[in-house]
Amino acid sequence: MKGPVNLRLRVLLIFAGLVFAVLTVIGLSLWIGAGRLLGNGVALRQILDPLLQAGVIAGFVVLALIAALWFLFDRHFVRPIDGLAGALRTGRVPDADQARYLGDIGSAVHDAAEARAHTADALDEALAEHAAELIREKARLESILADFGAAAVMTDSGGRVVFYNASAARLLPGLALDRPIERHIAPGAIEAAMARLVTGAEATDLTCLTLEGVRLSGRMRRIEKDILLILRDHAPNRPLPRDALEALRRHAATLVPMLDALDGPIPPALAKAIRDEGQGLARATRHLSETLAGDAPTARAGLNELVAGLEADGDMPPLSVLAEAGAMNALLRRLDARLRDMGARPVLRIHREDRTELYLRLEWQGEAVPMDRLERWLEEAPDPGQPDLSGADILAAHGSGIWPETGDNGPRLVLPLQLAADRRDAVGLTYDFALAARGAASSRLADLTCVVFDTETTGLAASDRIVQIAGLRIARGRMTGERFETLVNPGRPIPPGATAIHGITDKMVADAPDMRSALTAFHHFAEDAVLVAHNAPFDMGMLRATEPETGQHFDNRVLDTVLLSAMVWGGGVPHTLDALAERLDIAISPDLRHSAMGDAAATAEIFLRLIPALEAKGITRFEEVTTEARGHRRLIADANQRSISGASGSRGTEESG
Repeated sequence: MKGPVNLRLRVLLIFAGLVFAVLTVIGLSLWIGAGRLLGNGVALRQILDPLLQAGVIAGFVVLALIAALWFLFDRHFVRPIDGLAGALRTGRVPDADQARYLGDIGSAVHDAAEARAHTADALDEALAEHAAELIREKARLESILADFGAAAVMTDSGGRVVFYNASAARLLPGLALDRPIERHIAPGAIEAAMARLVTGAEATDLTCLTLEGVRLSGRMRRIEKDILLILRDHAPNRPLPRDALEALRRHAATLVPMLDALDGPIPPALAKAIRDEGQGLARATRHLSETLAGDAPTARAGLNELVAGLEADGDMPPLSVLAEAGAMNALLRRLDARLRDMGARPVLRIHREDRTELYLRLEWQGEAVPMDRLERWLEEAPDPGQPDLSGADILAAHGSGIWPETGDNGPRLVLPLQLAADRRDAVGLTYDFALAARGAASSRLADLTCVVFDTETTGLAASDRIVQIAGLRIARGRMTGERFETLVNPGRPIPPGATAIHGITDKMVADAPDMRSALTAFHHFAEDAVLVAHNAPFDMGMLRATEPETGQHFDNRVLDTVLLSAMVWGGGVPHTLDALAERLDIAISPDLRHSAMGDAAATAEIFLRLIPALEAKGITRFEEVTTEARGHRRLIADANQRSISGASGSRGTEESG
């Protein structure tokens, strides 16, 4: 490895040697002078004190002068040289004032870096222009495959995932690049299918079980040395529970007129009839729920898809529901048309009461719709693409229903739908085919599979607790798009001082996962990956402090961007997250600063830009980083040592988040 001793230490050793040499010359001079005086008959006691005083004064003067000279040399020459070297390795144009005492060297480096930047910009522009059509075609292919109805997963010859689409991510939760497929699918069926492919078949049918016991079916195909799986999860073909549906409609049709007739005290006979119908409705609803359990659709539809062609009250919120967009939109449009035939002008509004369900409400002014008329409308087939399905069949297939009621804005029809899990950060397609060619045991920094993460806490002491954790996955030197983020209930109040920094309040974490649930999920996300953090001793200390409580041991290898920065620029410059981002031209939004995901994203960008700079310095492998880190122990501890405490590395000094 190049340059095992950094420049500042070399210069310091040179000046230390100069001090030693000058003091030696002074000592020899005094010794020779004393010998001559003794030879001239001067008594030793007469010359000893003056010579010692002269030696001490001369020594201190020389020491002070050389120390001042070293300080000026270090400040105006050595540190700027380290800064120029770091700028060249990271491709940044250095500040001209930084090297004003280096004469033509500073301006030459500045000009060279500027020319390199211009050349790189011109090259990037040319490449972008020539690759524009290729990028467009790639985007089209990714869009097609992302919404491909079946789950598509490709593995390399070792069974590690190199490609998957959005359907696969939904069907196999936790699926990630560079992770063995056997952690999601029981291996027996895959091994048997592989044996069939070995006989010469290009593809074979496959039925397998996930580790959660879900039965999947599809095809397995060999593509050179890789394996492509196309999988589907077929819902059981059950007959529609028509008896339960009819019972619901009958009880509702009887109960609604009774409720409309209420005016003043309720007669005992009417109260008993309402109670009997209510109990019948509850029994029928419970029976229908048991029948439909597990059969709700897995298709996702945005609210904007469901309300197409309808008059909506304002913009629809960016939410998704578990529904087939075509059939449900056709049903809503048919009901809207029937209401308009009555002379009404319905408006669709959204009402949401909890995190799992929302209500679509068709509201209008005028005559209410009796239950028997609504039932006749539901007997029609609203979707021309599925003429054999009535509106009632569509509702039954979605495990839902629709009923009339009267609200503050007049009559309305109410349709409940189940909310889909929020996947705003999900990517439609995730792949890196080069993973198949990379050795699984490669320790090159550019080959590592990493999870860059950050935590927000109740404070900076080892006894404090995590309130938020986020991570992003990197494979072979690029972001995969796989993300993890969650608030954490720390089990104690969050101090106002901590809230003032990261903005997380007790109310925000009241319904968040507890420490065990949150860190178990993060451990699964980060399993087998190298963990990367800014000021890693602090964040790793926080994770390791929870091990007795959660049972999750974070024995991952660790990289620290503070140490990596010191290896590139030396110890003479600040290594905080903000300083590094500014030095590398990385913009951090003020709204995201001191949030776990915002700081993790900035750290990931910093890490990716430091890799080529470290390679230019001859540091290409994880083991070489570990060796080089020993020379920076005074700056920050090595997070790979489990003896560090949760507060190792003060966030007030080197921290970032």
